[in-house]
Amino acid sequence: MTIPMAIVDYIPVFMFLAAAVILQRDLYRAMSKGAFALFSAGTITVFVAGFYKATWKLLYAAGVCDFTPLNKSFFPMQTTGFVLAALGMLALLCHKQGDENKLNSVAIIPALGVILTASAPAEYSGTMIFVMLMVLGVLVLDVGLIIISAKHKQTLAAVIYGISFIFVMGMGYLSSRDFTEASMNWIAEFTNVLGQGTFLLATWMLHKKVFAETK
Repeated sequence: MTIPMAIVDYIPVFMFLAAAVILQRDLYRAMSKGAFALFSAGTITVFVAGFYKATWKLLYAAGVCDFTPLNKSFFPMQTTGFVLAALGMLALLCHKQGDENKLNSVAIIPALGVILTASAPAEYSGTMIFVMLMVLGVLVLDVGLIIISAKHKQTLAAVIYGISFIFVMGMGYLSSRDFTEASMNWIAEFTNVLGQGTFLLATWMLHKKVFAETK
């Protein structure tokens, strides 16, 4: 691992943050308080998880220290974040947003269960549950954004969200490969950049074509 590689790791992290902030601002009026709380908490948790891991890589590459808690917290935090964001998206799409009581009983209780699961010590938890929950969370989030894009006749944005999902799944596949070679690390870095870059691009297109015009 090198310092330039570690610095590049921050790029997709801040791309996701930019997209998350845009989505939070654009969807705020459409979401109930409960749905927005889930969505915003989830997206910020995903950002913090990525920021922690990128910081661990930079500290390690620079020879400062090997602060492993930053690395070990990445997987459960990111999984929790995507699931919470997905629950917020599901609440937006599937529940009447004025019905706060119904939303709280249906969405927030499962969210608390996910938090407890993700917070369990590693020796008591298998990684497969995290993998399944993360894939499901990313899928629901992207499908929800595709539905919103299609509803507003933004076909290109919907397609780009789909492409983003493919890159994110590709990144998940690459993370299970042998990273002893620098080339594999760079392939993974650029796949991650493409995944979050297309996510930000689709979000920006949706903002400019739909939400910016309605404000």
